[in-house]
Amino acid sequence: MKIYKRFFFIILFLEGVFFSFGQASGDHDIWKVGVARKNITPSFPVWMAGYANRTSPSEGKIHDLWAKALTMEDANGNRSVLVTMDLLGIPKDFSDALREKIERQYGLNKSQIALSCSHTHSGPVIARALKYIYPMEAGDWKKVDQYTDQLEKMIFQLVGESMNNVRPARIYAKNGTARFQVNRRNNKENQLTPITSLNGPNDYAVPVIKVEGLDKSLIAVIFGYACHPTTLSINEFSGDYPGFAQIELEKSYPGTTAMFFQGAGADQNPLPRRTLPLAIQYGKQLAASVEAVLSEKMDIQESVLMNKYTEIDLPFDAPLSIQQLQEISEGKDYQARWAKGMIDEYKEKGTFIKTYPYPIQYWKIGKQSLFIMGGEVLVSYAIQLKELYGQEAFIMGYANDIVSYIPSAKVIEEGGYEGDTSQRVYGLPAKWDKQIESIIIEAFKRLLIP
Repeated sequence: MKIYKRFFFIILFLEGVFFSFGQASGDHDIWKVGVARKNITPSFPVWMAGYANRTSPSEGKIHDLWAKALTMEDANGNRSVLVTMDLLGIPKDFSDALREKIERQYGLNKSQIALSCSHTHSGPVIARALKYIYPMEAGDWKKVDQYTDQLEKMIFQLVGESMNNVRPARIYAKNGTARFQVNRRNNKENQLTPITSLNGPNDYAVPVIKVEGLDKSLIAVIFGYACHPTTLSINEFSGDYPGFAQIELEKSYPGTTAMFFQGAGADQNPLPRRTLPLAIQYGKQLAASVEAVLSEKMDIQESVLMNKYTEIDLPFDAPLSIQQLQEISEGKDYQARWAKGMIDEYKEKGTFIKTYPYPIQYWKIGKQSLFIMGGEVLVSYAIQLKELYGQEAFIMGYANDIVSYIPSAKVIEEGGYEGDTSQRVYGLPAKWDKQIESIIIEAFKRLLIP
């Protein structure tokens, strides 16, 4: 009898050992994840961002604008926070002040915070981003400042709420596909027909991150696409097609938070466009692409998080002369406002800035790479980064600083809006030097060195 008891206790002991080992070996993919959301729709009329041809403030909304936050913490306690916003973009002064406030309160440095904007052209103006586009009066700017202050407080609170909401979860990642983006430099909008052959370059990837509770409940879906949200140009707030995509996903998966990030889509437009039904169509199309990925086997990510960040000095080409600026200033469009602003800046400082501190960032979520860039990034950067680091890499533009368009050397040589004059709407003194493309790619290479 004693032999049987001894044998019984040995079996129990071995079961306990194997159970403990199984628990420990399974913890390598357990994260702590928290989500939160805030309605950031302005409660009063305010000038809308993105188009030079608007002549008045907002006149209502099609649907609400949202800011959403995702906090991730790996098994070693490393944390990061992604904030996505239904906004055109945020400028450097707003971003720096907000991230400094988050660091003081929550101990997160710039490498651990990504402030991502969808680039909807149906959101409010923030701070002084693209200030020369808008023919606004002092009273209009006062309302912009009022909303900007409110927004900063809301995003700061949102980060804290997402950190308070953390719970165990697993993270999965995979790329899908959607094909409604059209390269606007290589295809003329008014000449397209249903049988027109479309020219590239393009990046049709739909990067998807799935956050799943230990009970298999879907906590959050983070997804991206590289295409301008310019389907709509009316004076009513909306998230454009990314907003409709998020609405569709949250309708399909009740209780889930859907978060959109913009890719390297600065030279990509949804075509055809200009109608609300088309914005809804593209939103549903993108949501269907995300659902297809969620329905497939996705790659589970080990609970290891890496965050890196730097700012690099991007050089400008030679600025125009004061005489040339004076000639442009005699006009009546946004370029005239820009020229007057540059003349005033030169009178005050005696010179123009020669470089700009451009933010780049790299997150590795398990084995999933996420390249994060400021400004309106052209698709060529996504193509190059994927050639270097694999087609499954995720690319995020429009993050941390809306700075301006970030064109390739080829586009700078070709000229046109993206390569030559777009920097004027952002208040920069000149177009970029052709070197910026190689400078950015080499900076990423250095950033990824262990």
